[in-house]
Amino acid sequence: MTVDLEEIRRAREEADCLCTPAEVDEALDRLAADITVRLHDKNPLIYVVMNGGLILAGRLLPRLPFPLELAYLHATRYGHALKGTLLDWRVRPTQDLRDRNVLVLDDILDEGHTLAAIIDYLKAEGAREVSSAVLVHKVHERKAYPGMRADFTGLDVADRFLFGGGMDYKGYWRNAPGIYALKDH
Repeated sequence: MTVDLEEIRRAREEADCLCTPAEVDEALDRLAADITVRLHDKNPLIYVVMNGGLILAGRLLPRLPFPLELAYLHATRYGHALKGTLLDWRVRPTQDLRDRNVLVLDDILDEGHTLAAIIDYLKAEGAREVSSAVLVHKVHERKAYPGMRADFTGLDVADRFLFGGGMDYKGYWRNAPGIYALKDH
């Protein structure tokens, strides 16, 4: 597969910056404060959803001033036509979840089907409580469940094609420090 790096660079250069790097840092500080209040004494097991949650975890976890256990999982939904708990597990959770407080970290809550299915799976495996944290909540009415939100949200962002902060554009720009949207053509 040939990648047009000029097109990838151009997409970033022409993108609209919806949240500056400073705004992302402020959101991370708020997320850390809210998570700390709720989980500081719960011995949480934190699952990072790959690949998007990787950047969030790297930037958020150093802000959490309490002991925690860290793991990762990788799951995607089977096609766009199916909803619910049908996941394609690339890497399943491997820790014993019985009676654990679990926090799932992901980059974005768009429609929420994958996140909802991951949470259902973790609960079915015996987790005492499962909460979720996302850097970005995409604002629209197409959620898996009406009014669906993560337990902890950094930023509410417009319903556009986003990248940066862990979200990618054709596999690139997860590393962009702000939140960007492709130019509307």
